[in-house]
Amino acid sequence: MGEPIADAVARALECDVVDTTALEGGQIGSVHRVELADGSSVVAKTGETPLEVEAFMLRYLADESELPVPAVYHASPDLLVLEHVPGTADHGPAVARNAADHLARLHDVEAGAFGFERDTLTGPVRQPNPWTDSWIDFYREQRLEHVADLALESGSLSTSLAKRLETLRSELEDLLSEPAAPGLIHGDVWTTNVLSRNGAVTAFLDPATYYAHPEVELAYVDWTGTFGDPFFERYRERRGIEAGFFERRRYVYRLYPLLVHAHLFGGRYPGRLEATLDQLGY
Repeated sequence: MGEPIADAVARALECDVVDTTALEGGQIGSVHRVELADGSSVVAKTGETPLEVEAFMLRYLADESELPVPAVYHASPDLLVLEHVPGTADHGPAVARNAADHLARLHDVEAGAFGFERDTLTGPVRQPNPWTDSWIDFYREQRLEHVADLALESGSLSTSLAKRLETLRSELEDLLSEPAAPGLIHGDVWTTNVLSRNGAVTAFLDPATYYAHPEVELAYVDWTGTFGDPFFERYRERRGIEAGFFERRRYVYRLYPLLVHAHLFGGRYPGRLEATLDQLGY
């Protein structure tokens, strides 16, 4: 974005801006709290990824679920203006249980197939979401295979690791199960994407939404360490967690974010990907 953030927000909202403050969390752009002349505050995001995709997902979650998300005030490819929601990323057991309640309700929102109305993003990486009848086929082709191809092409995934992943993908029916129905997921629940206050979640941020097996969301929460035992105990009370998830399936679902991070950041992630394949026997 060429113009200063204050000018961009003032033009988008047709209001006067008093001050701006840079916030943490802008991994693929910048995030600012913007103080308006009427005394209210908004959050403005800029970046090189098409920000209207995030706006679409936030509006979808607001319309189709009870998940608390910030309202969208303006969306264009390079500027997103959102409601400023108070809260911090310091989450104790009470917040973990409250988050489990919210996500259990979200996962109860069902569709006729796996995928979404449009392709979305996880960070800057495109998530293809063609409607697919089989969850296992969807996860194999639109998640593991898609990002493995990107990482192999960019050189962030070795040929040997790619071959091991290909073997696992060919045997995915032995590793995963089909859910009773596709459930709506947030898709990127980790510590800084959850705001809380006084023991309750105030907002879920930065979604990577689609209809999936809800276990993939639980596996991501586990992998990121966002919430611990209080979260999973409450979620089990609300929706149940099928046997074998913690022993094996969470590691199969961990492969997708590991591939995304290996593709984007390299570093330790290829090694962690290899260790997960070792643990799964591939």
